[in-house]
Amino acid sequence: METKQLGNTGIKISAIGLGGMPMSLSSKPPESQSIAVIHKALDLGVTLIDTADSYCKDESDKHHNEQLIAKALQQYAGDTSKVIVATKGGLMRHGGNWARNGNPDHLRETIRISFEALGGEKPIDVWQYHAPDPDYTIEEALAPAKEAVEAGKIRYVGVSNFSVEQIKRARDLVEIVSVQNQYNPWNRQPEIDGVLEYCERENLTFLPWSPLGGSRRFTRVEEIKEIAQLAAEKSVSVYCIVLAWLRAKSPCVVPIPGASKISSIEDSVRAGDLNLSTDEVWHIDKATA
Repeated sequence: METKQLGNTGIKISAIGLGGMPMSLSSKPPESQSIAVIHKALDLGVTLIDTADSYCKDESDKHHNEQLIAKALQQYAGDTSKVIVATKGGLMRHGGNWARNGNPDHLRETIRISFEALGGEKPIDVWQYHAPDPDYTIEEALAPAKEAVEAGKIRYVGVSNFSVEQIKRARDLVEIVSVQNQYNPWNRQPEIDGVLEYCERENLTFLPWSPLGGSRRFTRVEEIKEIAQLAAEKSVSVYCIVLAWLRAKSPCVVPIPGASKISSIEDSVRAGDLNLSTDEVWHIDKATA
């Protein structure tokens, strides 16, 4: 699979990552199935796995997804030395609902638990502040991450759901390697607010969350004629076309589609070798605007 550089680190990651969230929410599959999906992703060349402390049913099983990924990596028979696990902290899951928590004491504690959940033997590869909490400044919320970098608990830091101005403030405090904001054909905010352009210019990796639109998508992908036609012409799924569209938008983009079935990650990985022309991208833009 094609690889991309992680920020300005010189570390190479796969052009398509694996999102772990579907493996840990209320509809999560059996653990054995999730581990099989992670192993298949590694077999196919995926070296970036995205997770979060809040990828769980509720606060009672916080860090479930991190523990699952750590277990899958431990059980994998192949080489995992180049696998990068990017986790996040700063969201709560009380009763299954999402809520922001940028309290530095909370973030300091959840970083400690994430470190342990992911094995506790080496630094967290990438820790991302999940979403800015208006009750705390960017500087206050990221102070624990900076401390953890200095203590050897975190290797690199990223941010999520940040504006350009917020990214700049974060970079004044600690080195930032990645930005994870929502981006898909139905949500083009990163094109409008300048975040995508900024990441490309500054060599930051952009990780689009909800790359396939998720449950908030108003139109089924199969019903968009331009995407369906392209999929038929190239003998791939409509979802593969969407991931290829994201990759074509900027060289800094690394999609992280979620998967809870082997067939899903197999399909997503095909987008790593699929290149769309400028004209094909334009037609998708027009059809989904």
